[in-house]
Amino acid sequence: MTSESRGEIVVVGGGVVGLTTALILAERGASVRVWTRDAVEATTSAVAGALWWPYRIEPVAAARAWALRSLEVYEDLAAGAEPAGVRMVEGVLGETGLDEADGWLAGRVPGLRASTTDEYAGTGIRARLPLIDMPAHLPWLRERFVTAGGVIEARTVSSFSEVDAPVVVNCAGLAARELVPDLSVRPVRGQLVVVENPGIDTWLVTTDAAGEHAYLFPQPGGLVLGGTSEEDAWSLEPDPATAEAIIRRCAALRPEIAGARVLGHRVGLRPTRPSVRLERDALPDGRLLVHNYGHGGAGVTVAWGCAEEAARLVSG
Repeated sequence: MTSESRGEIVVVGGGVVGLTTALILAERGASVRVWTRDAVEATTSAVAGALWWPYRIEPVAAARAWALRSLEVYEDLAAGAEPAGVRMVEGVLGETGLDEADGWLAGRVPGLRASTTDEYAGTGIRARLPLIDMPAHLPWLRERFVTAGGVIEARTVSSFSEVDAPVVVNCAGLAARELVPDLSVRPVRGQLVVVENPGIDTWLVTTDAAGEHAYLFPQPGGLVLGGTSEEDAWSLEPDPATAEAIIRRCAALRPEIAGARVLGHRVGLRPTRPSVRLERDALPDGRLLVHNYGHGGAGVTVAWGCAEEAARLVSG
């Protein structure tokens, strides 16, 4: 270990979980470096939709607590003057009953109610939730981290032994599969299509009887359409047939989408695990290792809650 690295924390992973964790540590006075293989704009997080909702994440009770803490932060960011890429937007979550949502969101989401048949033909809830524009939010996180004194380094890590710091925080996402190693971490492939927005200003998330997803998120860069959940699929190449099916499913919900001009395609691999790993560990030489990975499709949703818990684990 070099003398310069004594007292430092290295966060491995520069996605939304890694950056948020590093930011909280830096703003609490720690000397923090982020080691990331990819620029923030090229991480899996950059592909996210990204609606605040705990999707494909376990354990449920802890995920909801992390999500509610993150909700507080996103509400503040949406109300603030900083260009953080966060807006509070109305929409409908299909195939969800009011009783189910009210059980943990009661009194927390003003105006939460059952959706009407004009809003959605099936059972659903209407809510005003954070919608995060990741191409804006990730650079904002990066700049706030750097302003707090943090440093970002382009590094590919094949072993934690390479990290020259007394404290290592593992936010490697899918890469934790080989890095830890942890073979319970698996990819769940998500493909999106971005089209020119024909005037839609609310979001919608649905799942049909066959388990196919359809969702649409109005973002500043266009209307984001989804999506897929392909387990153990590693390809990052957009599939044309899948893109056509996504547009078809979304157009069945909002017919004006059918003629919208396609602006781009996105593919990301959600780092899914049977449950989030958020705990203290030790490297062979005794240095502290804190794990914070396995967030599935809810990394954005739980980022702040998990980051604060990771910071507590670092401080002991």
